[in-house]
Amino acid sequence: MATRGKKRKHYPRLPAGFGSIRYLGANRRNCYAVNPPATVDALGRVQRPKALCYVDDWFKGFSVLTAYKAGTYKPGMEKELEVKETRDLDALVTRILADYGTIKGVEEKHPEIHEPTFAEVYEDFYKWKFDSPKGKNLSRQCRDSYKAAFNNCAPLHDRVFTRIKAPELQAHLDSVKLKHSSLELIVMLYRQMYKYAIISEICTDDKSRFVSISIPDDDEHGVPFTDDDISKLWTCKDDEDAQMILIMCYSGFRITEYKSLTVDLNEKYFKGGIKTQAGKNRVVPIHSAILPFVRKRIAKHGCLMPVSTVTFRKGFAAMLARYSVDQSHTPHDCRHTFSMLCERYGVRENDRKRMIGHAFKDDVTNAVYGHRTVDDLRAEIEKIQIPMPEAHL
Repeated sequence: MATRGKKRKHYPRLPAGFGSIRYLGANRRNCYAVNPPATVDALGRVQRPKALCYVDDWFKGFSVLTAYKAGTYKPGMEKELEVKETRDLDALVTRILADYGTIKGVEEKHPEIHEPTFAEVYEDFYKWKFDSPKGKNLSRQCRDSYKAAFNNCAPLHDRVFTRIKAPELQAHLDSVKLKHSSLELIVMLYRQMYKYAIISEICTDDKSRFVSISIPDDDEHGVPFTDDDISKLWTCKDDEDAQMILIMCYSGFRITEYKSLTVDLNEKYFKGGIKTQAGKNRVVPIHSAILPFVRKRIAKHGCLMPVSTVTFRKGFAAMLARYSVDQSHTPHDCRHTFSMLCERYGVRENDRKRMIGHAFKDDVTNAVYGHRTVDDLRAEIEKIQIPMPEAHL
C-alpha cells in the first residue's frame, strides 16, 4: 500500500508588495521560485517579472527577497546562503518588520514599495478592466457605473488601500444615503478592486467579502400601469418609444438588463439578467404581440435599447405625456406591469417567478427539479392578452 507523502509546511504569508516565494513541486532540486513583486503597466495590465532565482529552501528565498527589497541583492548570492536549524517564526515576523523599516529609505529604487491609496488602486483597476482588449467591449454604461460608485466612495479616496479594514468598508457603505441599487454598485466596486488588488499582489485578503448592504432592497417596489394606461400605449403602438415601453411591459426585465439581452429572433426568446443568481441568464419567450416591435428595433438599431438607460429614464415622463399616460410611472413599473399581467391571466406562479427572476426561497423542488423548456414558458406567456382587437394589430 502506497504511503502518503508528508504534508508541505505552511510558511508565513508575506506582506503585500514584498514579492512571492512559489513552491514548484517536490521533484525539483530547487523547488522554490523567488519572484519580485508584480507591477502594473500604463494600461493597467499586471506584469509578473521573471524569478530572481530558484532555491531549495523557503527561508533562503525569504532572505533573497529581503536583500532585494533592501537593494543589496546580487545575482548568485543565494548559493552562499546557509539556513540555520532553528526557525523561530516570531523572530521571522520581527525580521520582516525590521526589513520593512529599512526598505522605507529606498523607495526611489523600488517604487513598488509605495503603498497606494484607494484612489490610486482604482485608477490602475480601471485601466486593467476597461483598457484591455476584452474590456474595450464593455459598455459605456458599465464604465459609468464604476465611476459613479467610485465617486460615492470619496471618504476612502486618500486612505492607504491595504490599511482599510473590513468594518471601515462596512461603515462607509452604511453611511451612504442612496438607493439600494447605488449601494449594490459600491459593493460591486469593492469586490472588483479587491480582485484586481490580489492579482496585482497589492494585498492578499479580500475584505469586501465581509461587506453587505444593511437596508432592504427597494428595487421590487413599484406601481403597475393601469388597464387604461396599457390601452393608451397600444393605441400609440406605431410610435417607437411606445413600442419599447410595451416590450418592457410584456417581458419583465429590469431597464439595465435590456442593454445586454440576447435576442434570439429564430427561437423567439430573450435571454439575460444581471442582478441576482435567480435572475441571471433567465429565458423569457417573446410574446407574439411585441415580436414585430422587437424585430423592428433589432433591424434598425442592432439592439433593443440604443440609448443609455440614464437618457431613457430622463425622457420617460415626456414619453408618457405624449400618450396621456400617468407621468409618475418609472421604467421599473413596466416590470411590475408584467408581473401583474402574469397573475391576471393565470400564468403559473412558478413560471412567473422564473421569467421575472425571483428565487424559489422555500420551494426546493421547483428550484432544483422544476425544469421548463422555452415552449413550456411560451405557452404560459401567450396566456397574456392585449387590450385591443386583433384587427387593429
